[in-house]
Amino acid sequence: MLAFVASASIAPLPPELIGYGRQIATFRGARFLYEGEGLNASIAVSESEGGIRNFHVSGKVEASTEVHDMRLQRLLGHVSALMHPGPRTVLIVGFGAGVTAGSFVLHPSVERIVICEIEPLIPRMVGAFFGKENNEVLSDPRVEVVYDDARHYILTTDEKFDVITSDPIHPWVKGAAALYTREYFEQVRAHLNPGGVVTQWVPLYQSSEDVVKSEIATFFDVFPNGTIWSNQYASGGGYDVVMLARPEPLRIDPAALQDRLERPDHARVVAALDEVEIPGVPGLLATYAGQATDLRPWLANAQINTDRNLRLEYLAGMANNVYDARIYENMLAHRRFPEEMFIGPAEWKDALRRLPPPGVAQPGGESAQ
Repeated sequence: MLAFVASASIAPLPPELIGYGRQIATFRGARFLYEGEGLNASIAVSESEGGIRNFHVSGKVEASTEVHDMRLQRLLGHVSALMHPGPRTVLIVGFGAGVTAGSFVLHPSVERIVICEIEPLIPRMVGAFFGKENNEVLSDPRVEVVYDDARHYILTTDEKFDVITSDPIHPWVKGAAALYTREYFEQVRAHLNPGGVVTQWVPLYQSSEDVVKSEIATFFDVFPNGTIWSNQYASGGGYDVVMLARPEPLRIDPAALQDRLERPDHARVVAALDEVEIPGVPGLLATYAGQATDLRPWLANAQINTDRNLRLEYLAGMANNVYDARIYENMLAHRRFPEEMFIGPAEWKDALRRLPPPGVAQPGGESAQ
């Protein structure tokens, strides 16, 4: 009884602290819609001026309805699904705001969506605040939420998937570096069906070049046919990128992709991409930013992140106050047009060849989208 009385007298954590943590001094009047203490993390949902909603975990914004974040979350889902001829089974590591998982709801071939989330409070309490953006993913009968550590789930399940992706988790967050190790990617590869697709987020902000190189080089060490797809600022420059790979070389037929998006059962996919300023096949393929063979010189001295050294955890922790626009510029300098990747009609290949690199500002202040 005494313990109960004592615990009842403890004041709750201020929502601003849950939302912004060490950056609480930058807090500027957001209205908190929810805050709660979970088994593994404190979480909050806020709404800022202009109606932008943010999902916070233990002092960090993990997802939002801001256009750059929405583009990234939907790019992770849609580029994964569209680079597979007909995905049926999908695994998403982490629920976040549910936007990445909800992107797969729109793809008619998908029959099963497994979301692995370590904190039970997140899907139960956060999902509804982003229902419009995540297509009410938790109400879809194809969805199963597994409450488990992602590493443990992948190690213990016998199921294989056509697509494995993750909702964005910044590598300097405690424990997240374990989702960027060689051994983790090897387990992901072992749980892909033939022809399967894997995608992984790489932030270019709050990162140093050593951090980004480590993440990409480790992924390419396991997936030597890997590629990079960009989420760029409207005025030019990188924001973050998506690593995408199949165990075998990636081949893309833009004409077949166009036919697929013109089908009535893909109309909602097209609309979802339009909403985040990715207009159709040209807009999607214009985000291509390089591949493993191009980036070998840039990655020559990269440190591979393994379970035994978890080198990324140290590198990322040291770089969480770094904002270096040159990372994207240095990476993009190695990009070349992938003649062997794009197949199909010559006119499509010619049109794609004329597209400028993603994030390069165009006359009038516009960038390639």
